[in-house]
Amino acid sequence: MRQRALGLLTVFLVAFLVVIVAQPDSVGSGLKAAEGPQRRSQTRPRTPSRTRSPQKPRVDYSKFSHRTHAEQQKLACDSCHKFPSKNWKVVRKGDDAFPDVTDLPEHQACLNCHRTQFFARERPAPVICSNCHVAVTPQNTARYPFPSLGQPFLASKMGQTFVSEFKVLFPHDKHVDVVGGLPSRLRKNLSFAFAGASFNGGKPQDAQSKSCPVCHETYQPQGKSADEFVTKPPKDLPEEVFWLKKGAFKTTPTTHAACANCHNEEAGIPPAPADCAACHKFPAATTEPLRDFDPKLAATMGIDDWLMLRQWSQRSAGRYRHEFDVHNELGCVACHNPAVMSTLEEKTLVSVKSCGGSGGCHIETNVDGILNYEIEQKRTKPGFQCAKCHIILGKNPVPPDHLEAIPKPAAK
Repeated sequence: MRQRALGLLTVFLVAFLVVIVAQPDSVGSGLKAAEGPQRRSQTRPRTPSRTRSPQKPRVDYSKFSHRTHAEQQKLACDSCHKFPSKNWKVVRKGDDAFPDVTDLPEHQACLNCHRTQFFARERPAPVICSNCHVAVTPQNTARYPFPSLGQPFLASKMGQTFVSEFKVLFPHDKHVDVVGGLPSRLRKNLSFAFAGASFNGGKPQDAQSKSCPVCHETYQPQGKSADEFVTKPPKDLPEEVFWLKKGAFKTTPTTHAACANCHNEEAGIPPAPADCAACHKFPAATTEPLRDFDPKLAATMGIDDWLMLRQWSQRSAGRYRHEFDVHNELGCVACHNPAVMSTLEEKTLVSVKSCGGSGGCHIETNVDGILNYEIEQKRTKPGFQCAKCHIILGKNPVPPDHLEAIPKPAAK
């Protein structure tokens, strides 16, 4: 019995020690409480938990960015674009063909950095393929036309909504005198081939005005036709309601065709055709100008011509019509000043002050001028919308440059 009692006592003591070791704080605090008030113990500060760094935004590889590659990655243009493309004699035939970048980069240009994206398990194909391929399926390998081809690209599905990341640096002042001074035979050879375009452009005033039609022609002019609208308007259309008329737009170059006549290896006139960055510039981080374009209105009118939509969507005065009788009689330099024009700064291409003209035209010192009248209506009538030049922007406040264009009355 004694040995059994000693065994039980030993088990009890072992169990008691296990409890003390397992819960030292609670036991210790109980002993301290029994001993009476004690000095407050200093607890060890808790180590702050690690904060997770914010996740980087996921890259959308279906949207190619030149800025990412040229500015961030510091890649040269020829690291992807090879001059000339292998198909330059195929996409343009015969005498129209010239060495040019006419095709999207080959796979090898992308695989150097994007092997992971190329072999991603995405169906029906990796999303990165949609930058170049039309259907993005293994069965269809067709690719989009290259933007430098002009109409074939702009008429494609991608081209209809295409907005270039670049602005083109073209010094008008260095070209107008040279082109305008060439014999008419050579000027004709420089002309662009635009479907449906013809020049009906007024009375040239000098060599500058002679050179402008080489690149800028009146698009789908009305000429002597009695049908002035691009599409049939509703019956009894009120005069003040806008409906797009023929001859509203001028063509602008969409290819390297005219450039190649002078800027080629044989002539040796810089910039060289392979020097992409000499002309294609990233725009400065400025506020984009307002556009007087409503895609819903264009759809209502049934306008689906790629060039019309492209030109209209870049306008700040949507109602302006180049072929209007008075406008058609003016030389180009009556409104455009090549000496100050910069294709990188849209505000320099044409000034509101040019609407004044030599005889006053739309701007005068009193309300007889159209601009004067509409500014006065804006000032006195809430909700008035300027409608002589604008379609949707007329509801906005009068811009400062419009107010500055009004000449001050002569001092008596």
